[in-house]
Amino acid sequence: MNDLKSILGRILSTRPIYPLLGVMLLIVALTSSFYTIPAESEGIVLRFGKYIEKVPSGLHVKLPFEIDTVISVPTQRQQKLEFGFATPGYTNPDQAGDEPELEKSMVTGDLNSALVEWIVQYRITDPEKYLFDVRDPGLTLRDISEAVMREVVGDRTVDEIITIGRQEIEETALARIRLLTEHYQLGMTINQVQLKNVNPPEPVQPSFNEVNRAQQDRENAINLANGEYNKAVPRARGEADQKIRAADGYRFKRINEAEGDVAAFNQLLEQYLKAPEVTRTRIYLETLGEVLPQARQQIIVDDTVQQILPMLPFPTKSVERLQ
Repeated sequence: MNDLKSILGRILSTRPIYPLLGVMLLIVALTSSFYTIPAESEGIVLRFGKYIEKVPSGLHVKLPFEIDTVISVPTQRQQKLEFGFATPGYTNPDQAGDEPELEKSMVTGDLNSALVEWIVQYRITDPEKYLFDVRDPGLTLRDISEAVMREVVGDRTVDEIITIGRQEIEETALARIRLLTEHYQLGMTINQVQLKNVNPPEPVQPSFNEVNRAQQDRENAINLANGEYNKAVPRARGEADQKIRAADGYRFKRINEAEGDVAAFNQLLEQYLKAPEVTRTRIYLETLGEVLPQARQQIIVDDTVQQILPMLPFPTKSVERLQ
């Protein structure tokens, strides 16, 4: 033991250790003074645990020896929480819950049971509030989302949840989660709430599937009937309009013809009243001019005329008929 002490004493006496320690401290200071913030992230700089500043992504310098500490927050990354299921290989520790089967089991407004799986997509927009205002913001957001979804599902029937009410549920849940997130100052922005799978409990799933198929068949039949209606009714209306327009055209034609005849008769009556004999003769001659061109050949003889047939150029058949 004495020999070891003597050896250490000689080493310390011959080679001072202070310069070596200084060099080591300088190396440690240099290596701990530079840090890098990844892309899609921002850095929160703390000095002795107190917030100092927020820095963007890239290479930066800080005070060494843990005087300044930096927390990297992924503010530009879209993150999500999954309820009732978990995607394999996720990196966000808050993405999946510990008991997914209990998360997705819910009671509807008509006292039925449903299995609801959904996703909440969010982004960290205020790193200071996210880190310092709430102890566990990810878990808090999970609790808020689950409470809101159970409330929204509890206000609706199981048929609405499974069939026609999905979009309305997503919009209502999104609005309420946003309101609570701002109220608790989580430093997050909720971008979307999306229902994934909504199913009845496994023992009654076959019955629900049959009901859904029947409803789909009903909707298809209604759509087909509406299609036929949309084809037949416009065609019938078009035909009716066409007939009405044809009738109106015929009506206007007859009215115009009648009015023209009345106007012509009134003009003729006016002339007749002025000169009855002349008008009567003119009408007689005009009538003969219209009738005689359409009449066949006529021979009018007096009863006193005898033996006229051999002198007239009757056709052979006409002469035979006369004989």
